[in-house]
Amino acid sequence: MTFDAATKMQFLYALRSKGVTDARVLTAMEQVDRADYVKGTFADRAYDDMPLPIACGQTISQPSVVGLMTQALQVEARDKVLEIGTGSGYQAAILSRLARRVYTVDRYRKLVHAARAVFEMRDFSNITTFTADGSHGFEEQAPFDRILLTAAAEDPPGPLLAQLRVGGIMVLPVGQSDAVQSLIRVTRLENGYDYDELRSVRFVPLLEGLGQE
Repeated sequence: MTFDAATKMQFLYALRSKGVTDARVLTAMEQVDRADYVKGTFADRAYDDMPLPIACGQTISQPSVVGLMTQALQVEARDKVLEIGTGSGYQAAILSRLARRVYTVDRYRKLVHAARAVFEMRDFSNITTFTADGSHGFEEQAPFDRILLTAAAEDPPGPLLAQLRVGGIMVLPVGQSDAVQSLIRVTRLENGYDYDELRSVRFVPLLEGLGQE
């Protein structure tokens, strides 16, 4: 399949129908072809609004959830963004259309290499991709204006909260099982944090350490 005009129109209509209404987010999602990040057996489902399997037992999130999470993050043009869980690279690519700089980390070296190859092919030069334990964040580049997690933690990880600048926003799924998770938005205040619960979601768990692949 190709991301032609008719496919884009249908794709964007599906996003809007699920609540993705921010014009900048919709434009970014129009500019990033999901087919670049869906390979093999599921390539013909690239424009369906559904999660799909990728390597290392991970998934590429459904586009409407990607859109809603990006919308909740309220990325501004000068922002420096940290993403935990590169996965296919699709979410980072969308963030790169909205932010000044995107740092994305994954525990699986195989996923990082595959995502980096697509970023280079599409000349997404404002993305830095690396393999590491994302639960520790990326202290060398902190503080961040925005932090996004694409894996569910039991609670917002302390190191990531500490790496969020005052006034910054973090969006992440939280929950103790893969059956009951909530998407929350955390805003760092001068003297603490403000929490908003956004919707129910289902993500793979945030794991410590590096993966075996």
